[in-house]
Amino acid sequence: MAVELCLLLLLLFCGSTISEVQPIYKPPPGTLDFGFVPAKTYDTGAYHEPGAIGILFKIVHAFLYLVQPNTFPQDLIRKLAQQQFGNTQGDYQKPENVVLTLQAIYYEIGFIVSAALGLLFILLLPLVGLCFCMCRCCDNCGGEMHQRQKKNADCQRSCFATFLFVASLIISVGVLCAYAANQHLTNQVRGAKKLVNSNFKDLKIFLNDTPAQIDYLVSQYNTTKDKALSDLNNVGPVLGTRVQEQLGKEVRPALDAALTMAGAIRETKEALENVSVSVEVLQEGTERLHANLTEVKMHLSNTLNDSACSAAQAASTCNIIRNSLAQLNINANFSGLPGVSSQLAKINDVLKIDLSSLVQKGYAAFNDTPDLVVNQTRNILSAVPYIKSVLESIGSNITTFTRALPVQKILADLMVHLTQSEAYVQDYFPLVEQYDFYRWLGCLILCCMLVLILVFYYLGLLCGTCGYDKHASPTTRGCISNTGGNFLMAGVGFSFLFSWVLMIVVVLTFVTGGNVEKLVCEPFEDKNLFKVLDTPYLLNKHWKNYLAGVIFKNPNVNLTFEKVYSDCKENKGIYTSLHLEHLFNINELLNISMYTEDVALKIEHIQINLSKIILLDEIGKENLLNFSSSGIDGIDFSAYLTEINKSVTKVDLLSFANDLEARADQLPKGALENALKGHANNIRMIHNQQVVPLEQAMSTLNQSIRLLKRTSSELMVKVKNVISAVNAAQDLINNNASQVIVQETKKYMDTIIGYFEQYTEWVKESISMEVAACKPIANVIDTAVDIFLCSYIADSVNTFWFGLGGSSIFLIPAIIFAVKLSKYYRRMDTEDVYDDSVEQW
Repeated sequence: MAVELCLLLLLLFCGSTISEVQPIYKPPPGTLDFGFVPAKTYDTGAYHEPGAIGILFKIVHAFLYLVQPNTFPQDLIRKLAQQQFGNTQGDYQKPENVVLTLQAIYYEIGFIVSAALGLLFILLLPLVGLCFCMCRCCDNCGGEMHQRQKKNADCQRSCFATFLFVASLIISVGVLCAYAANQHLTNQVRGAKKLVNSNFKDLKIFLNDTPAQIDYLVSQYNTTKDKALSDLNNVGPVLGTRVQEQLGKEVRPALDAALTMAGAIRETKEALENVSVSVEVLQEGTERLHANLTEVKMHLSNTLNDSACSAAQAASTCNIIRNSLAQLNINANFSGLPGVSSQLAKINDVLKIDLSSLVQKGYAAFNDTPDLVVNQTRNILSAVPYIKSVLESIGSNITTFTRALPVQKILADLMVHLTQSEAYVQDYFPLVEQYDFYRWLGCLILCCMLVLILVFYYLGLLCGTCGYDKHASPTTRGCISNTGGNFLMAGVGFSFLFSWVLMIVVVLTFVTGGNVEKLVCEPFEDKNLFKVLDTPYLLNKHWKNYLAGVIFKNPNVNLTFEKVYSDCKENKGIYTSLHLEHLFNINELLNISMYTEDVALKIEHIQINLSKIILLDEIGKENLLNFSSSGIDGIDFSAYLTEINKSVTKVDLLSFANDLEARADQLPKGALENALKGHANNIRMIHNQQVVPLEQAMSTLNQSIRLLKRTSSELMVKVKNVISAVNAAQDLINNNASQVIVQETKKYMDTIIGYFEQYTEWVKESISMEVAACKPIANVIDTAVDIFLCSYIADSVNTFWFGLGGSSIFLIPAIIFAVKLSKYYRRMDTEDVYDDSVEQW
C-alpha cells in the first residue's frame, strides 16, 4: 500500500489525473490557503493628462481628420515595408510599384495638397512682396502720395480698420497657440526625467521581485504536503467516517424505522392499558350515575305531586317540569364494549424483549465503523513515515530543479543592461534638455516674428484711430495719424519678409507631425500598428512570426506583438505573455502518468471487512413479528367510537338544573319553590361529581382508541417493511460494503490529489497573472510612444504648426487691409481740389 500511495502522490506534480479509471463523481477537495504572492506596486502611471491645452490638441486632431479622413492603410504599409525589407526588388517602373505609389499618393492626398499650397505660399508671397515694393517705388499700387476724395471714405476706413483688427486678433490667437504648444513641450521634456526614472524603478522591481515570487511558489508546496500528511495520519477516522456516511444513507433510516416501531409497541401498551382502565371506570361510573339520576327523578316526582302544584299559578309550570323528567337518564352504554385483555397480554409478552436496546446495539455497532476502518488501515499508517520522506525528497527536488533554472543568470544579465541603459539616459538627458532649449528658443523667435508684425499693426491701428481727424484734409493730417500709417506699412513689409520663413517651418512640421499622428499615434492607440508588425514574413522574409523567431528561434510559434502588449497591459505574468511554455514546460518534465492505471487498480483491491456489524438480530425481528400478530387490529374500534361520540347523559345536567331553578322562580314563594331549587342544586352536584370524571375518562378512551386504530392500520405491512429495510441495510454491509469502501477510498484519494491539484492550479494561475507581472514592459512602450512621442512631441508640434500656420495665412488679408487702411492715415503730398461752383459732396 505504501508504494501505491507514494506513486499516487508523485503523480500530483505532473498535473494529470486518473479520471479514466476513477468514478464519474469527484468530490471537491478541501480548500487550501496559499496566501498571496508577494508583489510590490508599480509606480508608473502610463497616462498623460494634458490639461487645458488638451482642448487645442482635440481641435488639431479634428483638423487632421479633415485633412486625412482615410483609415490606417494596413495593406499599403505592409506592401511598402516588404519592398523596403527586400521581399520584392524595387523596380519603380513595374506596374505593381506604380499602383503602390498611386495608393500612397491617394492616402496622402490631403497632406500633399496642403503642402503644395504651403509651397505655393512660400514661393509666391516673397515674389508678390518684391513686385509690390517695385510697384510702389514707381508710384503705383498705392505708392503715390495722393488720395482721391470719395463719398464713402469714412465707411471704407472703418471697414478696413475693423477687418485688420479682426485679422490681427486671429493672428494673435495663433501666436498664443503656438507659444503655448512650444512651452508645453518644454515643460514636458523637463518633467520627463521623473517619468523615465519611474519606469526604470518599475523595471528594477520587476526583475528583483521575480526570484522571490518563484521561491514563494515553491515554498507553498509545504502547505500542500502538510495537509496531505495530516489527512494520511487520520486516514482511519476520515475514511471510516466517509464510509459510515455513505452506508448510513440506508442503514440509519432502517434503524430509525425499527426504533420508531419499538416506540410504537410501548405506546400500544400504554394505549391498551388506558382503554382497559377507562372502560372499567366508565362502566362503574355510568351504573352509579344511572342510580343517582333515577333517585333524583323519583324525588322530583314526589315533589311535583304535592298539592301546591294543583294551584292554578303552579299547575302549568309543574306539568312542564314533570314532562322533562324523562331526560334525566344516561345516554352512553359502555357495558357492552369488548375487552382488550388478550391484546394487552400479548403486548406484554412482546415487551419482555427490549427491542429499543437491540436497536441501540445496532446503532452502536454501526457507529464503530471508523474504529473498524482504523484497525484495518494500520498498514497505511505504518507507511506514512516513508511517504513523508518521499514527499520531502520531492520538495527538495523541486527546490533543486528551480535553482537549476537559469532564471537568476538571465535576471542578472537583464539587470546589468538595465543599469547601463539607465546610466546612459541619465548621462544624455542634460544634452536632450539643452537641445530642447535651442528648439524652444528657435520656436520663440518664430513667434516673436509674428509678434513684431502684430505690434506694428496694433500700433498702426492705435495711432491711426486716435490721431485721425476727419476734418483734416489728406495733406494736413496729424503726426500721430501719419505715424499710424507708417506702422501699418512697416507691418506689411515685415509680413513679406517673415511670412515665407514661417510657412517653411509650418510645412515641414505639418508634414512630419501630421503623418506621425496618423501613421503612428492613432494606429498605436487602436493597435493597428501591432497588426502590421505581426504580418507574417514582414520583418524577416524567412520568419512567419518575427517575435517568436527572436525569442524561441521558432517562428512558427503563435507569438505576436499585439498579444504580448495586450497581456502586459493587463499586468499578466510574463510566462503567459511570452508563451514561455515553449521554452520550459514543467508538466512535461514531471509527467509520470504511466503509473496512474496501476495505482487505480491497486486501490480497487482494498478490502475492509465490516461483517461484524449486526444491525438487528433475529430475536429483534421475531419480536417485531409478534407485535404485528398481537391482535390489536382485531379490536372493534367502531363500537368504541360509537359510544365515545355520545354524551354521558341525554341532557346537559347543568342546563337542566338552571332551567329547573328558573321555573321554580316562577312559582309563588313557598315550600314548593325551595324544594325545586334543592333538587336543582342536587343535579348540579351530580354533574360535577360524576359526569365530569366520566367525560374525562371518555376523552382518554377516545385518544387511546384512535392511537390503536392508527397503529393497527396495515400493521403487518409496516412491520414487514421495517424488517425488509433492516435486511437490505444488513445485506449492503455484508455483501456490498467492499464496493462502497473502494468508492469512498477513491474519493478520499481524490481529496488528497485535490490538494496537489489546487497547488498546481494555484501555481499556474499565479505564474499566469502574478509572477513577473509585465506591466512595466507595457508602461515602457506606452511611455515611449503614447506619452513621449505622441502626447509630448506630436501633439505639441502639431499644435505649434497649427497656430503658426493659421497666423501666417491670415497675414495675407492683414497685408491687404493694412495697405488699404494706411492710405487713410498717412499724410498725402497732394489732394483733390474743387472750385466753389462745383457742388460739394
